[in-house]
Amino acid sequence: MVARQVPRPSDLRPLLRFRAPRLDRRAARLADAQTIDDLRRIARRRTPRAVFDYADGAAEAEISIARARQAFEDVEFHPHVLRDVAEVSTGRQVLGGPVSLPFGIAPTGFTRMMQTEGEVAGARAAGRHGMPFSLSTVGTTSIEDVAAANPHGRNWFQLYMWKDRDKSMALVDRAARAGFDTLLVTVDVPVGGARLRDKRNGFSIPPALTLRTVLDALPRPWWWWDFLTTEPLSFASFDRWPGTVGELLDTMFDPTVGFDDLAWIRDQWPDKVVVKGIQSVSDARRVAEVGVDGIVLSNHGGRQLDRAPIPFHLLPSVVREVGSSYEILLDTGIRSGADIVAALALGARFTLVGRAYLYGLMAGGEAGVDRAIEILAGQVTRTMRLLGVTSLDELEPGHVTQLQRLAPIPREQ
Repeated sequence: MVARQVPRPSDLRPLLRFRAPRLDRRAARLADAQTIDDLRRIARRRTPRAVFDYADGAAEAEISIARARQAFEDVEFHPHVLRDVAEVSTGRQVLGGPVSLPFGIAPTGFTRMMQTEGEVAGARAAGRHGMPFSLSTVGTTSIEDVAAANPHGRNWFQLYMWKDRDKSMALVDRAARAGFDTLLVTVDVPVGGARLRDKRNGFSIPPALTLRTVLDALPRPWWWWDFLTTEPLSFASFDRWPGTVGELLDTMFDPTVGFDDLAWIRDQWPDKVVVKGIQSVSDARRVAEVGVDGIVLSNHGGRQLDRAPIPFHLLPSVVREVGSSYEILLDTGIRSGADIVAALALGARFTLVGRAYLYGLMAGGEAGVDRAIEILAGQVTRTMRLLGVTSLDELEPGHVTQLQRLAPIPREQ
């Protein structure tokens, strides 16, 4: 029999540790978020459905993004033990300049719709953390305002080539004069992908006040208050668009762009040029031969061609083809610092995160972006320590196995 006794107050006192009430509810929400998925759940609660679905969704049946996420989940790490990992460095040189972390903020369109602080919040947070911020052609903050928000950090400009070439090059010239150091030429949007969530939600730019959106706004008054009481959405090339994002892309962007155009764009830009949207080994080789400084393996976050190749699966083959010294960046499907470490181990020089940044922005504005970066940075450092490495250059393919779910059926010769 267990002897029992009534606990004395002195026995209970060490166990009573009540947390002081936190009056700043946003800070409390963000502090409680331990993963990017936690930030996503907060963002979903606080953002109207059509806007959240624009950021969260992908093309058609959303198979591409699901496969990209699964590919990272199917990673097996191989750690080395009995290593001194007291000090870990997460910095390196990328595209001619220093970065403090092995990831940057990817270009995202219409960002101030997600949360009114928009690109300024992302640029400021990126600057504080020593990482690049990428501004989209269809961003909602001007090139000059992003430069002012991140005056001492690295700003990159993402270019969609429009049918109006003069207008495209005018933006490129503005970015160069504003001190942006890298041009990301996105090549996987000859036409817009079929983003069915947007169509089903009747999503337009800017969001229209319909009975459906008003009803959806009732439990989220703070979002509409921010949206309606701050500077209206503005863009580099247009004020309003009554259709979906996919319809906008079909109207504005040039489906005739080819490799000769890429060489011409390279000659217009005074600094580093990177081609974003590479999805095959042969295209990686051809783009490298054009003489650009790097590529981004990306299927546009699954937002263009559904069932597209998985960038993370493609990575080892591209590294073998173009060489380990060529700068290969990777995006699509990254949801944790462990995903980033896996990509670096298999040969990526750097990674870009889009949705992870937007979830933080929707969850808490600039403070939410900071929290997203802190979560990813902490996961990167912890994963490196657990693998037994102290610098990014120590990561190598032996640290990672890509477990296989999808294997191609052999073709008949």
